[in-house]
Amino acid sequence: MRELKLPHKSMSREAVLSKLKSMKSEDVDWQSGRMFSLIYNAGEEIRDITREAFNIYFMENGLSPFAFASLKKLETEVIAMTAGLLGGDTETAGSFTCGGTESILMAVKTARDWAQVERPNVRGPEMIKAVTAHPAWDKSAHYLGLKVVAVPAGPDFRADVAAMSKCVNENTIMMIGSAMTYPHGMVDPIEELGKIAAENNIWLHIDSCLGGMILPFVKKLGYEVPAFDFSVPGVTSISADLHKYGFAAKGASTILYRNSEYRRHQYFAYADFPGGVYATSTLTGARPGGPIAAAWAVMNYLGEEGYLRLAKAAMETTRQLMDGVNSIPKLRVLGKPVATVFAIASDEINVYALSDALKQRGWLLEKQHLPASLHLTVSPFHAQLADRFLADLAACAKEVENIDSSSLSDEAVMYGMMASLPDRSTARDFAVDYLNNLYRLE
Repeated sequence: MRELKLPHKSMSREAVLSKLKSMKSEDVDWQSGRMFSLIYNAGEEIRDITREAFNIYFMENGLSPFAFASLKKLETEVIAMTAGLLGGDTETAGSFTCGGTESILMAVKTARDWAQVERPNVRGPEMIKAVTAHPAWDKSAHYLGLKVVAVPAGPDFRADVAAMSKCVNENTIMMIGSAMTYPHGMVDPIEELGKIAAENNIWLHIDSCLGGMILPFVKKLGYEVPAFDFSVPGVTSISADLHKYGFAAKGASTILYRNSEYRRHQYFAYADFPGGVYATSTLTGARPGGPIAAAWAVMNYLGEEGYLRLAKAAMETTRQLMDGVNSIPKLRVLGKPVATVFAIASDEINVYALSDALKQRGWLLEKQHLPASLHLTVSPFHAQLADRFLADLAACAKEVENIDSSSLSDEAVMYGMMASLPDRSTARDFAVDYLNNLYRLE
């Protein structure tokens, strides 16, 4: 591994920016709309307003609501607007975070500390979730000392409520429902989970990081969306990302609670520091002002009217794509997705080979396993590319019908191998070793 030191001499502004642009040119061209993950593309007009708002606050620090009172105002208004979309009322409280993982981590921390007060007889706190729930729950439980009880999803790829109910015991403090699940775009049976949570004094969190800023508008457009938010009795908290279908700049997420008494358990305060009383609402200390301002700006710029327009474009495109996939021989959409996220699978075609073939034509689809499938998150921008994608998908499916597995890319081989490993700890170790080697100075 080579050594790199801070440059002895200063570089010119032009040289620095030129170097950055050169390096960036090797990244995926997401602005073309030919990828179906990571970026939520609503077009240049939306990016412009978020960029300008971000830059107005790009040096400000949300750590101090006294020094930057305007950021406190922006944050509280963003939280209130988000809560209003998700069945909240004037009692609903929350915080702005840097992303879905931080929102989830805060929910677990808050539920754990709530249980220490409300459920003092619990000795080893447990969380119940379906295997389709995001790994950030496992990550948070790992950090905070909870045991995760994972249950299989049902044949419809939604959480198996009966299986989750059977796992409830005296140590269960938290249950997770997803709206939507990332792999397949499903909304779990939240109303049924709410009943179980209410009957057993269990904290029920709805992970709507992916769906929180699209499902309310999909419902308003007349599509069928199962109840999933604070309108459901038993729901205690909800996470919703604004940098996904809210089209805000990264990183912008929210963690919401039914009332501020729950939120009290989220805060950390330390009164014995010589530098003064140290109190923070979320995981981070310094909090960049740019994402808060950008989220506020885009929410006000679009309003309900703008979000409905974008949701309509994304939904119509999603339905077109799903119908197109199901019409291609040997391909199918998994389950019955509710909104703008779905997965492509096949019993006869190697979908990892299909992904390789699509990549050769400039399309980037994430590979998934358990079961093998390809992930699509559809943005409004994809409306202008749907016909072209379906044509290439059909051609690539024909191309790889009888492909020799020896010709697969290293990534495709890795996914196929990881999916086939019966010992999941081996798969986990492989992933850790892969990351450990990936982040080395080249």
